[in-house]
Amino acid sequence: MEEEDNAAIEEIRRQKLKKLREKFSKGGSEMEKNRNTEPIEINDSTFQSTIKSNDYLIVDCWAPWCGPCRMLTPIIDELAGEYPQVKFAKMNTDESQRTAYALGITAIPTVLFIAKGKLVHTEVGVKPKEHLKAAIEAMLKQF
Repeated sequence: MEEEDNAAIEEIRRQKLKKLREKFSKGGSEMEKNRNTEPIEINDSTFQSTIKSNDYLIVDCWAPWCGPCRMLTPIIDELAGEYPQVKFAKMNTDESQRTAYALGITAIPTVLFIAKGKLVHTEVGVKPKEHLKAAIEAMLKQF
């Protein structure tokens, strides 16, 4: 019985290994794809360089104590996966007060839409995913 169990386990191991090899051979792993589309963390010192290095940028301005901000996080994460041509970033306004002040952010969550280095649209508060998608589409079409 033990020998049969070992053989069954070995067969399962071989099948899983085969699936993993196939997955990694098809243009990169899921982790690599997610790594490229996950929002990055930015702050006062990286804000300007991030704007300059990305044609389209969405910045989620948030704070850890903000309940609505936590509600928005999964929406932003999903959108980041759907729009690879747009870079998504998160900026903790408690840690980046200078930038938040310069941008006139007085409430969070605030989502900044930046195209070609210019702030082109702002959304304040939690918005439905479809509303944010429409704003992203408008930014991409207009700029």
